[in-house]
This record gives sequence, C-alpha cells and structure tokens, in this order.
Amino acid sequence: MAQSARKRPNVVVILVDDMGFSDIGCYGGEIPTPNIDRLAARGVRFTQFYNTARCSPSRATLLTGLYPHQAGMGHLDNDVRPGSRGYRGRLVDESVTIAEALRPAGYFTAMVGKWHMGQQHGTPPWERGFDRSLNMAAGGVYYSDQAGKENVKLYLNGRELPLNSPEVGGSWYSTDLWTKYGLQFIDEARKEKKPFFLYLAHNAPHFPLMAPEADIARFRGKFQEGWDNLRTARYERQVRMGLIDKGWKMTERPPDTPAWAKVDAAERARFEEIMAIYAATMFALDRAIGALADGLRQRGVLDDTLILFMSDNGGNAESGPRGRLEGSRAGGPASTVFLGMNWATLANTPFRRYKHFTHEGGIATPLIAHWPAGIAKDREGKWERQPGHLVDILPTVADAAGAKIPTRIRGVAAIPPEGVSLVPAFAGKPVGRKQPLFFM
Repeated sequence: MAQSARKRPNVVVILVDDMGFSDIGCYGGEIPTPNIDRLAARGVRFTQFYNTARCSPSRATLLTGLYPHQAGMGHLDNDVRPGSRGYRGRLVDESVTIAEALRPAGYFTAMVGKWHMGQQHGTPPWERGFDRSLNMAAGGVYYSDQAGKENVKLYLNGRELPLNSPEVGGSWYSTDLWTKYGLQFIDEARKEKKPFFLYLAHNAPHFPLMAPEADIARFRGKFQEGWDNLRTARYERQVRMGLIDKGWKMTERPPDTPAWAKVDAAERARFEEIMAIYAATMFALDRAIGALADGLRQRGVLDDTLILFMSDNGGNAESGPRGRLEGSRAGGPASTVFLGMNWATLANTPFRRYKHFTHEGGIATPLIAHWPAGIAKDREGKWERQPGHLVDILPTVADAAGAKIPTRIRGVAAIPPEGVSLVPAFAGKPVGRKQPLFFM
C-alpha cells in the first residue's frame, strides 16, 4: 500500500557519464568535488556497486530494473538487429520504467539530460512515463554553439527545438542547463502538491570534454606528478578512508601506458592539459550538483528527498593511450578532447580496464545515497559493503516511495525487475538478494 503523500520522499536519481570509480573526493580522487562529498558525508556510500559498462545498456537497466538484453538494449540504441529480442535499440514494451511505476502512485515525473534509449525508435522519455522532460536523444553536447552539432536538437516536453533556442535560454553549458530545468520541473511538482521524481542524466564527463575556460585555468599545473604518482596517492587515500582493504594491491600500470618519468616534456604538457580539462569538467559537474542541492534546500525539501548518485560505466579509454587534444581553445565548443587510456587508468584506480569491459574498471561505480529523513544519523558517512547493481535502482525507488510496480503495461504482462530494494542497506541491514548478479 502506498504511503501517504506527506511521508513519501521526493526522489532524484543522478547519473553521470564516463566517470571513473575514484574521480570524486569521497572515493579517493584529488579533483575537488565538495558538493558530492557533502552528500556522501550525510549519506551512505556503497563500495561494490555495479553498472553494465556501457551507456545505453546502463541507462536502460537503471530505469527498468532489467538486465540490458531483457530491456531490448543489449548495446547502444543505434544497434538494431532484426529478429533479436536483446538488440532492438529501444525499450521493449514489456519493461516498466521508474517513471511508469511512480506516476500512478501520485508522483510528478521529470527527466533532464541525455536519454540515449531509443528515442529515434519510438521510446522517448515522454512516451515512457515522464510528465516533463528536457533532453537530447543521445549526448556529446556541452554548448549551444558547439562545432559540428548544428543538427542536434533539444526536446522540451517532446517538442523539437534548436540548441540555441531562446526558449531554453539561447546560450548555455549543458551541465548547468540540466540543473536549471530540473529545478523548474521540481517547482511545477510543488505547485501541483505532488512528490517528485527527477531523473538527472548528465552527459559530463563524456567526451568531447568541455568546460568553461576559468575552470580549466584553475587546474593547469595541478597534474605535473603524472598518472603514476597520482594513482598511488588515490590508492593510499582509498585505503586510509576504508574504501578498500590494504591487502588488495593496486593493479599494475597497463603495458601500453608509459611510466610518467619516461614521457618527454612536450608530451607531458599535452597530457597535463587533457587532464586539466577533464578535472574542470568534473569540477563544473560538482558545482551543478551543489546548485541542485542548494535549490532543494532553499525549497525546504532537501531532507525529504532521496538522492542517488552514480555513473553509467567506468572511466573511458577511447582514443587510446595518447587521448585527443584538438581544435581551437582546447576544452571549448570548437575542440575535441578525449581523456585517453593513460588518464583513464588513473580514473579507475585501483581497478583494471575501462568502459566497454566487464572488468571492475568498466563496471564499478560509486553509489551515494543521501536521504536525511530516511537514513539514520549513525549511518551518515558510512560505507555499505553489500553488492548492488543498477537493476536495484527501480526496486529501491519504488520501495522508498511506497509505489507498486505494475504487473501489466501497454496491454501486456510486464517483466518483473531483477533487482532488490537497497533501502534495508541504508540502515545496514541485509537486502535479501536471492539471485546472483549478471554481466554480459
């Protein structure tokens, strides 16, 4: 039975894109992320939480509680294989999204950001339970005037708009735009006197890495130690903070990644600039999450809001060891910057491999649960060591919201979610998982 509207929490699910396991301060990183760290300090951090190592599959799993092939998203949403159930490039009709579970329970449902779940094949957010949405069909866009993205569109509640539409502010940086509209949708929910569910799907820090120049300048000269020393420092912080056991040795540097001491001065400068841009992208992301938390606090709803923060996969090694640093004003809207394998090895400390791979470096993500009204004071800042997976997000949200997951949807029997509620874990209690977790 659903809880009363007064007791039901609001829910914000924050998914970031291509962030490594140790890129935030509260998981060992040196990039300052004070706002995310603040959520962790007042919440619970999971040490073994997993994604599906790739963008569209992770998003489908998060929203439906199904493994990606069950949800029709075995690969990216442009991969459509006739006759296949697992590679449809769209969410299957039998799947239930979090929005479709919460809306019948009286929730106002909204999403902002990167969709990447088959909008072009008939499953856009406005057809899958969301009352309000501002989204891109896929991602990769940070600026309204980004070079080469002139044909990309924004979709405001299903209406197609050009990137620089005056209706959404004309000129913007997407990390800030998603927060701005997320709070606007929250205000609509409050006017309707409904609890809200906001799915906030950032495209940061996915390539091409872009950030305001002032943020990039802040980090120039901060990575002269190189990936070897920085990786060791991250590992040592992870041990000290209790994230990992000191008996678990850090994986060795990959054979294709040179020792920093052997990289010549010109190459070092190039690599340092790439990492400064990546750090700035993360710093801007953290600032936006702080703006969201401040907005919730100013509206008097922060304590009654369950915030879940995670990444869709591990750090991204695409473009190989050297990464990419191309175009005018690196990190600006006319540039192309990829982190590359050498720095992705740092991003995924202490693990092996990267996005795409079902090694820990590809599938391990931080999970932070922040909910002052629902997490006891003596659990704040604690580590939770029970394994979790994106399949658990829908059952967790439905449990916290007192919502019943539909057994029928679109005139057919719904596929029940594969995960379990993590709400007991917020209190340090067993989640009662009866089935193993799977990776494909």
